[in-house]
Amino acid sequence: MLGSRPSAVGPAREALSTPEPQMVQVGGARPGAGEQRGASTALEYAPWHWTLALLWLVAAAGGPSQSRWPVPYKRFSFRPEPDPYCQAKYTFCPTGSPVPVMKGDDVIEVFRLQTPVWEFKYGNLLGHLKIMHDAIGFKSTLTGKNYTMEWYELFQLGNCTFPHLRPEMNAPFWCNQGAACFFEGIDDAHWKENGTLVLVATISGDTFNKMTKWVKWDNETGIYYETWTVQASPEKGAETWFESYDCSKFVLRTYKKLAELGAEFKKIETNYTRIFLYSGEPTYLGNETYVFGPTGNKTLALAIKKFYYPFKPHLSTKEFLLSLLQIFDSVIIHKQFYLFYNLEYWLLPMKFPFVKITYEEIPLPNRNKTFSSL
Repeated sequence: MLGSRPSAVGPAREALSTPEPQMVQVGGARPGAGEQRGASTALEYAPWHWTLALLWLVAAAGGPSQSRWPVPYKRFSFRPEPDPYCQAKYTFCPTGSPVPVMKGDDVIEVFRLQTPVWEFKYGNLLGHLKIMHDAIGFKSTLTGKNYTMEWYELFQLGNCTFPHLRPEMNAPFWCNQGAACFFEGIDDAHWKENGTLVLVATISGDTFNKMTKWVKWDNETGIYYETWTVQASPEKGAETWFESYDCSKFVLRTYKKLAELGAEFKKIETNYTRIFLYSGEPTYLGNETYVFGPTGNKTLALAIKKFYYPFKPHLSTKEFLLSLLQIFDSVIIHKQFYLFYNLEYWLLPMKFPFVKITYEEIPLPNRNKTFSSL
């Protein structure tokens, strides 16, 4: 779920504009699969601060009418240039390589890859809590070469989840993009030591080539990272208001596409991390211009900025503890959460248990089966 990797504006742009066969060469990434997310130099959210804050919330918790739920994730016709303000501490996908065109009769092994978030820095710490990052591995039988493909944040998880309140700007400022990363090699030790590296399917070279064309489209149109899954309750069959859009969803979409192309998956259990918010039916508030523009709702604008203020980066220990109390007051006591989704703001009337992290099974797809949208 929580992808975490390095991030750099330059390589990401080059990769996204590369013609086939370099397709999704949004850069290859290391130093730790799915975790070494770059935080912006001036904007860095300390990973341990907000991981701790999220876990603390879980523990503490123990406009237009929307006729269709969940709100569909919006796709775009192009990827915008990242703002220079959004600099990254770690380069996004630094070892990215062109995506190869496989020979049609090649036999390609497909691997499920999973490891704890921020494993490069904290080892298996978050693995004990089942907070995991997901990716896919491939191995060509003809060449013996293997490859890793994953999707994660350009500017780290904190920047994708919460905005910056810049004094010179009236509206919250977001450093939020996610992108695909493809590079040669699979770091076996990285995935096996605290996670998973297991064969899930075998496909032809022709199927691989078709998949990579789809990945290019998926990567160029699905550009924003979404951390939260928002539901009415933890009960089975509860209404889902918003779906997340993260590393695990990229893996699930790719598995779905491979099944549509004829891949047959092994019958093994596959679990994924998800972070839930629980609320009553959300209220649509409007886009940035409607809320924060010259004729916007100043009272609402102030309330949204007040809500996001405790999530600001670069906090001292004292400030961090005070921020936790403010977050507790907003989310648990006053039962309010302002969500930014599809470049629009929503108000969530929060309900018990408010926030929950799960590690639940989502089965591998059946061949040529029709799926609901991921």
